[in-house]
Amino acid sequence: MGVWEGALEGMAMMVMNSRFWSDRRVFVTGATGLVGSWLVRELVDRGAYVVVLVRDWDPQSELIRSGTIHRTHVVHGRLEDFGTLERAINEHEVDTVFHLGAQTIVGTALRSPLATFEANIRGTYNLLEACRVHAKLVQRVVVASSDKAYGEVATLPYIEDMPPLGRHPYDVSKSCADLLAQAYYHTYGTRVVVVRCGNIFGGGDLNWSRIVPGTIRSLYHGQRPVIRSDGRYTRDYLYVMDAVMGYLAAAEAVGRPGVAGEAFNFAPERPRSVLEVVGALRELMGRTDLEPVILNEAKAEIRDQYLSAEKARTILGWRPTYSFEVGLKATVDWYKEFFSGRAP
Repeated sequence: MGVWEGALEGMAMMVMNSRFWSDRRVFVTGATGLVGSWLVRELVDRGAYVVVLVRDWDPQSELIRSGTIHRTHVVHGRLEDFGTLERAINEHEVDTVFHLGAQTIVGTALRSPLATFEANIRGTYNLLEACRVHAKLVQRVVVASSDKAYGEVATLPYIEDMPPLGRHPYDVSKSCADLLAQAYYHTYGTRVVVVRCGNIFGGGDLNWSRIVPGTIRSLYHGQRPVIRSDGRYTRDYLYVMDAVMGYLAAAEAVGRPGVAGEAFNFAPERPRSVLEVVGALRELMGRTDLEPVILNEAKAEIRDQYLSAEKARTILGWRPTYSFEVGLKATVDWYKEFFSGRAP
């Protein structure tokens, strides 16, 4: 708790001044994931009545280990089950939906495309259909997308009017989810917003195949970090609380002109290579002696991906609050507590 509170001291005043979420009835899918855990915490801190969809009970999830889950209403089930989603929205009289639930690992999607399509595509249209059925209840829907939805393009940065052109299983699943959200807006008037972020990092990400948590774990245990690519792939790296603030900003603005039915990019607009990120972590953790192992065997991944956030700045008034260095320091501190076994 101390690490989190210290890193987010400036955010506390913003929370105290916000009343928009007080008594809102909010449904969050993907609540046990990296962004979901911190989003739920922020929502309950702001006074929202939060319902979370939980498929697997993972005691190491930040949502559970922090105790935040005890401040929520839990619905057990899967995105692939329409009845579960419809019941959650109806019985809890939900007015706001954050759809973060998905199979999010590129390597897993490559090995298991069917399961990925079921969760990410069927799960999205199931949720949107439940929102359509209960349109009198649901006033705003935020769908979590990704820069991967754009696919590989000749000109960067990505801007929102580029078409979704995913080619690999995970990328295609996100492209499809984006198109489904657009279909429900244009056909049924569902007040949906699509949010696209780059690589989100922060405490609580237990997917060790990702570069930030995987590198921190290796360095903490005195091992050389492993890089699956050649280390020169470039990405945006967005601190988790900046992503959370982007999601909230999109939801709060959905009733304003030019927001519903739109997509918004959230990014620091400073792409970094994998080698840069690993180098920064080695410096921060005092392990410059541990040179990375470069496997150069990445498959089904786009080499360079980064986003323009101009639209989010202009229409939503969003911009990142945390520098890469501050976010990385807070992240490393979280994992040090996690690995040491200290209580959050």
